[in-house]
Amino acid sequence: MNNLYTSTRNDQVKISAKEAIRRGFSDDGGLYVFPNFNDLSINIEELTNKNYQDIAKLVLRQLLPDFSDQEISNCVNDAYSSSFDTDEITPVTKVDNFHVLELFHGPTSAFKDVGLQLLPQLMKHSIADKRVMILTATSGDTGKAALEGFKNSDKIAITVFYPHNGVSKVQQLQMASTNGNNTEVAAIEGNFDDAQSNVKKILNDASLKKELGDKISLSSANSINIGRLIPQIVYYFYSYKKLVENKQIHNGDKVNFSVPTGNFGDVLAGYLAKQLGLPVNKFIVASNENNVLTDFFNSGIYDRNRPFFKTVAPSMDIQISSNFERLLYYKSNGDTEYVKKLMNQLEKNGKYQVSDQLLKNIQDDFYCGYSTDDEIKESIKEVYSDYKYLMDPHTAVGYKVMRDYQKIDDSCPTILLSTASPYKFVNVVADAILENNSDDDLQLMKDIQKNTGVPIPQNLARVWDLPILHKDVIKKDDMREYVKMKVEADLYDKN
Repeated sequence: MNNLYTSTRNDQVKISAKEAIRRGFSDDGGLYVFPNFNDLSINIEELTNKNYQDIAKLVLRQLLPDFSDQEISNCVNDAYSSSFDTDEITPVTKVDNFHVLELFHGPTSAFKDVGLQLLPQLMKHSIADKRVMILTATSGDTGKAALEGFKNSDKIAITVFYPHNGVSKVQQLQMASTNGNNTEVAAIEGNFDDAQSNVKKILNDASLKKELGDKISLSSANSINIGRLIPQIVYYFYSYKKLVENKQIHNGDKVNFSVPTGNFGDVLAGYLAKQLGLPVNKFIVASNENNVLTDFFNSGIYDRNRPFFKTVAPSMDIQISSNFERLLYYKSNGDTEYVKKLMNQLEKNGKYQVSDQLLKNIQDDFYCGYSTDDEIKESIKEVYSDYKYLMDPHTAVGYKVMRDYQKIDDSCPTILLSTASPYKFVNVVADAILENNSDDDLQLMKDIQKNTGVPIPQNLARVWDLPILHKDVIKKDDMREYVKMKVEADLYDKN
């Protein structure tokens, strides 16, 4: 059995899980993937009576073969023992004829917490005696979740880049107020795709690696890092188990998952769960008006040469969905030459077209649609008005596209992934459900709570009173020098 990871762009690459996590990103520009799921499986009947942590250990043992059982156990326990506001970690709530998988009960009230509480633990066991600088691009939620996960880590520092004026006020405050002796945050004059593309370039910059020498290596906390992605597989199994326990389905019945997506990491984790044996009928991929994925699923053409929209679901304002490269790898049966050719076309021309057969292979498992800003607000209003359940705008995107799919096929129960607390996007939520709105985000938070009775997560209630510690705003072309400066300052401070 091959226990080594390879690159989406070069199947001659063979490295351990620990090395893949430490590096984050392959030297050839590709992403690390586990090449062969044929020898792996999780028996869903074994999930009965297991808690979240038990299921996490099962999943990690399959995909991190060079971690010892004790290392996996320690990582999982350290990640999930006290940082979430519920023992369930990701509870499931029934609403009307669908189920909501709530992924916002962690320390920053967004789904990224699930992966980013565990990644730092995995990283600690992967770096040996090396020092690491984590680089992260964020469209809003990853940044704070990564900062929270890595702050004050020994031998690991973290730098986060986010689009200036491109995240919600609450998200911006969460990042700017982060403490810790190893955290750096900078807004860039550009959008998320600019931040992500430049982080990838920096991670792949041979001259910078030479300048930094052997003293420190660079890695990523984005879902391009397989150590961020693997933990997200767990909640797919957990939610399935909950539906079995609640007698909504029997073991072996197929379900649908509706997943709001920008970078394609969250839904790709679901696809990996299916490869491990989870009975899934369809993954419903939900985009906002930056609907490059929707167009791809209809035409087989991925084209990012289009207007960039700032929407009311800002964490999905993305036109280059990095993790889609991993899906192309799996659906082309590991044809790394073909994936490399497509990615080169994307970089050179801003678009590529896949073969008819590859498109069909993808459509077998995935349905894709999108929601406009107006439809997002309508969905929030409808679900609150009819079922007294309050969604954030990203979850509302998933709801709208789920309803579209149910008009085509409603034969399977559907689990909607809820990716963030509604209190992270108070302007949009207030527009949808309140009559008279304040211009003050804190007041809106209080008004929403007063009207709905939905409690404000403590971390979001407190963020308004915290001192602002990070004020840097830089040009996107200055990111490389910023990283070099921060790495050198970090080394100087620690030596």
